[in-house]
Amino acid sequence: MVNSKSFFLTFNHLTIYLILLLLSQSPQIHSTCRNFCNNIPINYPFSIDDGCGAPQYRHMLNCSATDLFFLTPSGNYKVQSIDYEKQTMTIFDPSMSTCSILQPHHDFKMSEIQSAIIPPTPDTVFILVNCSIDSPVLNHYKSLCFNFSGHSCDELYGSCTSFKLFHLLSNSTPACCFTGYETVKYMSMDILDCTHYTSVYNTDRLEGVGPLDWLYGMKLSFSVPDTGCARCAKSGGTCGFDVETQMAQCICSSTSNSTRDCAGGREINVADSYRASSFLPLQLLYILALVAISYSILLR
Repeated sequence: MVNSKSFFLTFNHLTIYLILLLLSQSPQIHSTCRNFCNNIPINYPFSIDDGCGAPQYRHMLNCSATDLFFLTPSGNYKVQSIDYEKQTMTIFDPSMSTCSILQPHHDFKMSEIQSAIIPPTPDTVFILVNCSIDSPVLNHYKSLCFNFSGHSCDELYGSCTSFKLFHLLSNSTPACCFTGYETVKYMSMDILDCTHYTSVYNTDRLEGVGPLDWLYGMKLSFSVPDTGCARCAKSGGTCGFDVETQMAQCICSSTSNSTRDCAGGREINVADSYRASSFLPLQLLYILALVAISYSILLR
């Protein structure tokens, strides 16, 4: 005869296993996607909530109580504006030297995917300041420096209170270099042998404008992945993706996602999906319970 105590222990173990199985099969429910960070609109392809926007831009933005930040390997940069029509984002490095303030030097680094899909625009110029006469951009790689709207190093050191210090210390005009993002992308400040850098954007509009009135910061140009987001948005949904598979999704509500849009047949309701996926395990659980009850009666 089967030991009743052993049977019930086995049954209890099997019940616990089935409960854990049901919990693991519960689909993930997306929260709704926030579309503003303070006064800056957050639209596709960006997001400040995981699972929203395009997966290529995942974890690139962070929204604090007061500011929106663009996150890079070299630090967090304050987002000043996003122009979705022109597909540009303007950012500012709080730790960067400008015409009015001198900061400790550091590098500007982006990840490989950031360099590919949201690089600085051609009208963003990086200015390497107080460069050694041995700097590679003044020797073998001097072709990397170019004329910036007729501006010169003398003008920079003469107009900016922060950079005048270098002129006073050397009793001459230290070398500088107006260059593009590719230079600082592949060479660190130590390799470039320049003590500081600053960056300005909209340089095509700065001819005849003094350094005090330059637009300090960086303008980035982003691309928008073609994942059928327009169709999703038109149906009232929000473009997003599955956080595990990174497949595109149309987020219709906090309990409903769709593969394409929120208008009809392709919609997937989380509650219905859960009921369907858990139906067979529940059936098995009920059968086991009935078998256990029947067997306990027979043992009496």
